Amino acid sequence: MLKYDKLEKIGEGTYGTVFKARSKDSGEVVALKRVKLDDDDEGVPSSALREICILRELKHRNVVRLYDVVHSENKLTLVFEYCDQDLKKFFDSLNGYIDQQVARSLMMQLLRGLSFCHAHHVLHRDLKPQNLLINTNGSLKLADFGLARAFGIPVRCYSAEVVTLWYRPPDVLFGGKLYNTSIDMWSAGCIFAEISNAGRPLFPGADVDDQLKRIFRQLGTPTEDSWPSLTQLPDYKPYPLYHPALTWGQVVPNLSSKGRDLLQKFLMCNPTGRIDAESALRHPYFTDVNDA
Repeated sequence: MLKYDKLEKIGEGTYGTVFKARSKDSGEVVALKRVKLDDDDEGVPSSALREICILRELKHRNVVRLYDVVHSENKLTLVFEYCDQDLKKFFDSLNGYIDQQVARSLMMQLLRGLSFCHAHHVLHRDLKPQNLLINTNGSLKLADFGLARAFGIPVRCYSAEVVTLWYRPPDVLFGGKLYNTSIDMWSAGCIFAEISNAGRPLFPGADVDDQLKRIFRQLGTPTEDSWPSLTQLPDYKPYPLYHPALTWGQVVPNLSSKGRDLLQKFLMCNPTGRIDAESALRHPYFTDVNDA
């Protein structure tokens, strides 16, 4: 680590401390994610190994770049490209208003990064504003791949203990483990609404039960007709038949009718009905956007 001058601590990641630093050779500012390795531990945490393996394969302008991995006796340091802030901090600077062209650009970049990940058989599984980084030039990058998983055929059961509660889809909230890219598309929809509302979360539940109630009150309670096999999910329990009380125009007043149409395609309770990232990028909502 003699190659870098540490400048300041910028946060705590999933499994380590993050510092802003400068390369002594190039002068480039980078982010150092430092993972402490305990003597009585099993060595390198699986989340760190997963992030390293996945990010070595993912090279895209909307995915954070992993430059280097430095291993010493009791520390593992991941060297990333530096971004000025995350989407959550960006929201905090908006004072409740966001230009809708900016919102559209951010969403387009999120989907480009997601489409690339999915095309390369990677599920992120923890999309939320804190894991989306933004540069001063407005470039958005997917980050924090500690919960990400490679997927493929044959279909495998994955953990249901993934995705921060507010961004977790109903199938996973009900304990579903046979998910695919649809898990990330639900999270993207929640973030889309949050971006258009300048940082107000769409479904800020207190626990799993509250989360499902908030979702069903807005989308309507799903049934076996709208979602076959719903009742077979491991943690399924019946909910009252809620009917939407608020229109999407009231929930996301800043979004255009095309934007609201796209949002509803993300937020389908039945995961088989959710739009995929590539199709979302072709939606009319994006047709008149300048290339970001």
